[in-house]
Amino acid sequence: MSHFTSEDEALLQSMLRQLLQSVKEKITEAPSAECAEEILLHLEETDENFHNYEFVKYLRQYINNTVGSVIEEETEKRTSAQNQGEVSGYDTLVHHVTKKTRESKEYREMMHALKNVMMVVVESLINKFEEDRMRNKELDNKTKKECQSDYYTDNCSDSDSSFNQSYTFMSQEQLQLLVEKLDPIQPKEVRQEALQTLCFAPPSDILNSESWPNLRKHLTMSLSDPDATFSEKILRFYAKAFSSSPFNMTREVYTSLARHLESYFLSGEYSFRISAGLDVSNTDINRLLKKVRLLNEYQKEAPSSWIRHPEKYMEEVVESTLSLLSVKHEPNHPASPDLLSPIYFLALLDIKAVWFKKWTHAYYSRTVVLRLLEKKYKSLINAAVQQCLDYFEFCKTAVNKNSRVNDFSQQHCSDKQNFSYTGPELQYAYFVHSVCLLGRLLIYRQGRNLFPVQLKSKKGSISVTDLLVLFTQLIYYSPRYPKAALAAHTDNYSPASLVMEVLQVFCDQTGCAAECLYTDAVIDALLHPVQSLLSGTEVYINCLETTLIDVAGILARIAAVEEGLSLLLYGENEKTAKEDSPTAVPVIVQFTKKVLHDDISLLSGSETLPVVKGAFLFVCRQMYRTCEGLQMLIPYGLHESIAEAWKKMSLLSERVPTPVTGADSTSSISPESNNILLWEETLLEALLNFSATPKGLFLLHSTGAMNDAVNFMFSSLSKKLQTNEYEESGNRVIITQMATTPIGAVALQSSGFIKALVTELWALLECGKDDVRITQPKSTPVDPIDQSCQKSFLSLINLLTYPAVLELLSKQDLPNKTIYSLREVPADIIDIVDRLIILNSEAKIHSLFNYEQSHIFGLR
Repeated sequence: MSHFTSEDEALLQSMLRQLLQSVKEKITEAPSAECAEEILLHLEETDENFHNYEFVKYLRQYINNTVGSVIEEETEKRTSAQNQGEVSGYDTLVHHVTKKTRESKEYREMMHALKNVMMVVVESLINKFEEDRMRNKELDNKTKKECQSDYYTDNCSDSDSSFNQSYTFMSQEQLQLLVEKLDPIQPKEVRQEALQTLCFAPPSDILNSESWPNLRKHLTMSLSDPDATFSEKILRFYAKAFSSSPFNMTREVYTSLARHLESYFLSGEYSFRISAGLDVSNTDINRLLKKVRLLNEYQKEAPSSWIRHPEKYMEEVVESTLSLLSVKHEPNHPASPDLLSPIYFLALLDIKAVWFKKWTHAYYSRTVVLRLLEKKYKSLINAAVQQCLDYFEFCKTAVNKNSRVNDFSQQHCSDKQNFSYTGPELQYAYFVHSVCLLGRLLIYRQGRNLFPVQLKSKKGSISVTDLLVLFTQLIYYSPRYPKAALAAHTDNYSPASLVMEVLQVFCDQTGCAAECLYTDAVIDALLHPVQSLLSGTEVYINCLETTLIDVAGILARIAAVEEGLSLLLYGENEKTAKEDSPTAVPVIVQFTKKVLHDDISLLSGSETLPVVKGAFLFVCRQMYRTCEGLQMLIPYGLHESIAEAWKKMSLLSERVPTPVTGADSTSSISPESNNILLWEETLLEALLNFSATPKGLFLLHSTGAMNDAVNFMFSSLSKKLQTNEYEESGNRVIITQMATTPIGAVALQSSGFIKALVTELWALLECGKDDVRITQPKSTPVDPIDQSCQKSFLSLINLLTYPAVLELLSKQDLPNKTIYSLREVPADIIDIVDRLIILNSEAKIHSLFNYEQSHIFGLR
């Protein structure tokens, strides 16, 4: 590029003009646009991004709209002919449809229209090319006349080139001239011409130049220009700079735009009020939203690159953003509370605060963000908490007055409303943004340190616990929809769903859960609707079943962790807890028993009642899977209630017709019958989980459901091709506990579990894997137990406790056969002893394919 001269530039311009002219001639001459087809085919073969171009997408859509019906009609005709045996073959079908489409009237009209459009486009390109060339030439001549000094006359590209961004650079003199022309005191025509030049220039040249600080001031001031076209071009330059420049340059562009918006909101030039709503089709609002959107797009992309630059650069971006979002009008201003602040516009464009999530994801940036929030911009957090509190008070007031609350998250607006937002809708968008921002903030210890916050509208302060209680209350005070209705919405912005997302994340974060969730106040808030139903208090809750399912989901997550289970069992202060002090256990267990007996009038006849029962049963399962949890639950007789409900369902399930062999099992059984079978299995699984502890196993035996529970377990294990580690561990514990009692060992044997285990072991020891092709002899194993047999070995060891051995082997003689068939597979423990351990005859030794390995396994 350093040897690129003006003669080379003239030559290139001439070649480009000739190329455009030849394209024009080709279009004029080529019938049916064969030339365009050849060009497109060549591009498709050589360019991997061909199908992502906007022009190609437009062309595909245009063709589909014009001749799509013809193609479908011909395809349908030809397919029906194929089905009747008249024609065959995919290639024949494609050839026929293509031929008929090309011969159709629609295709001819489409090609004629495309040809005319292409003629206009190329003609326009040629004219535009000539205009740009003349304008650039004039500007270049002016630059040379005004720059008379000869101190900068070396032969580098930025002194000889024009303002064409594709192959030129800009000199310092040209940039300085550009800055002078973009000064707001210059005439409008001069500024517009300079701005046109700026848009064609490479952003890296502009941002790297010494003139950039002055140019940035002019651009920031010009963003407020009443001429929409003018400010739009500046935004285009900003967008171009964001996409093609490194972070150390674009941060200045970003801060320039942020400061412009901040000064705009502080100036009082606008009069956008929350109560009046927001009409997006309004020109001024549309321009403002474009600026905020450009800001937000950069916010999401910046974190991917700012770690490679000094921290002060990132801090500039973060501080300019927080300063903008914390804009507050003068308290003396009569309409101050009703004026739309920048946070409302950002909430409309990024309702779930994705920008904040990205900024706090990495420790590098999170530290800066939270430090600035603590020192200078805590008002942003205060405002978010206030917004959540206001929405809660609004919902609570509506519930107490027994009036319906508008659910803005599920509204279907008419065509007229698509371009405008009402005041309540704006407030709701800000509420959603606040919930997502605060939910992210509370995950981190430094974020929790920002609390308590002091609000002007409230006498006391709001702590982390107060905020979580507020979130929890939103689950049952805010508008609700049934789960089936919510399934139709891909993005659900209902308050309850947002809060559930936040609480579920808290449950997964150990440190966060211990500091935020594991408090009596939060548990009491969660159990409020349950206590109301137990006490018979009037409940004002929309979609009560959905609320109860959500509450049970959070309680189950809490009970799954040792600290959370301890909170449910003993309360917040375990050491100082008294025996008569109320905890969550009585409320949960008593409610579970009542719903099992259908003793809650408000829930009777509900279609989702079995789901509510299952959800609270699962919470109880998390508690009685441990010894201390079971000890707390024994006085309530929950196992008897579950067994009673199971016996009722088993009587109903006996009436369900057996699925037809070979038919789809789901289609041969009615939905009602299928629900009965599923609920029976849920109850059996709940009973089976009592056997995770020795005392629980005794309770299971007392219900008389031991054999049915073991049969269900074996059936479930047989159906599942694979289980997760947690589930497999739970099954091992249950089987081991079962084997510690004689009746449990007998139940395991009668269910077929022991036979399946022995058969699997024999296959691994003697048969090997059938799907492995033997290319060389298998090496003799040197490990104590071959890896393939280790799982079966451990299963047998866990199973053969003293009571199980006594029950399964007592008063039984060894078979000691004279002949053993090679296809004879052991079926129980006594057969394993006979075939692998006590090898007291030649027949037993010769019956083994892998004598040494199998015998050593048996001895171990």
